[in-house]
Amino acid sequence: MNMKIKSVLDEVKSAMDAQMREEQGMQSFLERSRAIQSIEKMPGDASTRRYYRVKAKDGDHGLRSLVVMAMEPFEEKGQSIPFLSIQKHLKRNGVDVPEVLDFDARQGFILLEDLGDTTLLRSLQEVSDRSQERVFFEKAIDAVVNLHVATGPIHADEAERSSIEGFKLRFDEEKLLWEVNFTIEHFYEKHLQRKITEEDMRILKGGFTRICAELAAEPTVFTHRDYHSRNIMVTSTGRFVMIDFQDARMGPPQYDLASLLRDSYYQLDETQIQHLTRYYREQMGKRGAPVQDVARFDRLFDLMAVQRNFKAIGSFASFLNRRGNPAYLKFIGNTFENIRRNLLKYPEFSRLREVLYQYYYF
Repeated sequence: MNMKIKSVLDEVKSAMDAQMREEQGMQSFLERSRAIQSIEKMPGDASTRRYYRVKAKDGDHGLRSLVVMAMEPFEEKGQSIPFLSIQKHLKRNGVDVPEVLDFDARQGFILLEDLGDTTLLRSLQEVSDRSQERVFFEKAIDAVVNLHVATGPIHADEAERSSIEGFKLRFDEEKLLWEVNFTIEHFYEKHLQRKITEEDMRILKGGFTRICAELAAEPTVFTHRDYHSRNIMVTSTGRFVMIDFQDARMGPPQYDLASLLRDSYYQLDETQIQHLTRYYREQMGKRGAPVQDVARFDRLFDLMAVQRNFKAIGSFASFLNRRGNPAYLKFIGNTFENIRRNLLKYPEFSRLREVLYQYYYF
């Protein structure tokens, strides 16, 4: 047998063995606390975490549906891992997040309430007009306003301040530029296989450096970091629940707003976006955090969307480059158009727009 093929087969066998061990370990974990009726693997997301839906007996109340999130074992860190420490902080401060029912650090399992399968994105498929669409996004904005005004280091107790790494991390210029360079590498150089000239690279990096420096100079809030229509669950009782919050860190408030309203997966028209940014400012004002300079807020919202969308394109390309997963490539076109339309508003970034456009389309 060809040694290369044998090596691949060995890797496949190892992967299958690992999955079997994970599922056997999960069965053992769940049986210790509940009488299991069934375990069903759920579709995955862009992360390496795996999810299972479990039907379990719940005393005299019949069957209860639960979700197991499987990850790498975290016995050493225990409850201080980001998902658990941030979940506890957010829940304590009134942010609607999934309830954690149990966990097994040694095997890397976290038992969660079952929120169903309906994301905000799925809910938006059923809207019949713009006013209904607006209501959905206003509810999502209400949730993120609560995150921005009610969480973070000043709302944390001493244990949370020491255990939550995200309080010590922020979207500074270095981090924002790292994400820009990540996209240049994974999208332009590896995926498109474009060779950018020295002069064009100078324009590209110079333009983004100006954008990132301006963004990094802004006051920060505790941001979700990936707040979009696929990371908000809409339950049958009308809850809007944040998920996938474990990478939260300090950043400008426009970060989460740009992630939501300039979403790669769902396109809002400009009139709707203007209404919703105004709605965000109004709700922040009602919560004691008024926006003093509306024109500057709107400019930073646009620039944040440019950087955030550019980073998302790099992530989509990297899923193919690193994991062989092409599923997210279909979202690059819409995301790039978000960038182009925003940069058209700002003549000082016209050369950056031209370079990005040239190496993407031609």
